Amino acid sequence: MWSRDLPSEASSVTVIKDASDRYFASFVVEVNPVLLPDNGRSIGIDLGITDFATFDTGEKIKSPKPLKRRLKKLRKAQRKLSCTNKGSKRRERARKRVAKVHAKIYDVRKDFLHKLSTRIIRENQTIVLEDLAVSNMVKNRKLSRAISDLGWRSFRTMLEAKSAMYGRDFRVISRWEPTSQRCSCCGEIGGKKELLVREWTCLFCDAIHDRDINAAVNIEVAGGLPETINGRGGSRKTTTKVAASCEASTISLVKQLSLFH
Repeated sequence: MWSRDLPSEASSVTVIKDASDRYFASFVVEVNPVLLPDNGRSIGIDLGITDFATFDTGEKIKSPKPLKRRLKKLRKAQRKLSCTNKGSKRRERARKRVAKVHAKIYDVRKDFLHKLSTRIIRENQTIVLEDLAVSNMVKNRKLSRAISDLGWRSFRTMLEAKSAMYGRDFRVISRWEPTSQRCSCCGEIGGKKELLVREWTCLFCDAIHDRDINAAVNIEVAGGLPETINGRGGSRKTTTKVAASCEASTISLVKQLSLFH
């Protein structure tokens, strides 16, 4: 029973068997991608560990963290595998159990990344992401497992491929851009902040920022999009949280200036 028809006649098919004894049929077909209409929307995305992605609109996306949720089950299966004799039938059964857990982790992560990337591509014309040195970040022994569980690199690859397929504009800003340090209201840089600091107050304009939302706004602006006085561009509207923060900071700055008159 086919869940959907093939877009065209297959020129070849390859049957693949994975480590958990699952079979997959891979078809080679010719596809003419249909470009999505330009909706004029843009989005800045800040990737993180606590929240997988934070949008400049203020929306935060939680990660399913498949490895973390199945770590106990995986360890139990691996312990049983280590207690078996090489070449025995019991070892082969234990190996399949470990492979099935790994396959489930992979499937959950891939499904999440595909659905999120597809949604972003459909809703936005311009997507701006920060270039992360994942290979260097995983060297941190305290964060390596959590970072590997997220799949940042796969997410970027999916966004890049789908942008090219559907006619979207995908941009990546430099990893050295101080997106977490710069105030999205006044543009001043307030210095490096520890990972534990999730909210901070700008020393120059007194604006109160959520660390991830502020970074996402700065990522969008650093992507070369037109900027307004509120740090936003085009036809996009400033989110309520960012607007209130900037408005409060402007009032505070006016009060400070009035003291000198």
